[in-house]
Amino acid sequence: MDVLINVFVGLHIIGIASLLGGFLTQMKAMGAGTARFTPAMLHGALTMLLTGVALVGFREMEGDGPNHIKIGVKLAVLFVVLALVYVKRDEERVEKALFGAVGGLTILNIFIAVLWK
Repeated sequence: MDVLINVFVGLHIIGIASLLGGFLTQMKAMGAGTARFTPAMLHGALTMLLTGVALVGFREMEGDGPNHIKIGVKLAVLFVVLALVYVKRDEERVEKALFGAVGGLTILNIFIAVLWK
């Protein structure tokens, strides 16, 4: 089971990298007001959602359930990010504040995962 969990943790990190990398590559465009949500950002958020749910299930099966409050907060933040990216994915330009919010919430989710014990 440990190998399976580690594979899903790796996939979860790849999802985070895709979402955050898509944001970071658009930073210059955000300054110019031409930033847009890339398909990599949407796929990264979906990967995070699916692998995160699987990881919670794996931990529950092992008997050492995760901190459900922490998982709930992370899930709520991810749902907001996913909704924003999904709804605005086809627009040529996304407002600076909205685009920055997605980046900020993604970084917040990373810090919640790492710092909340």
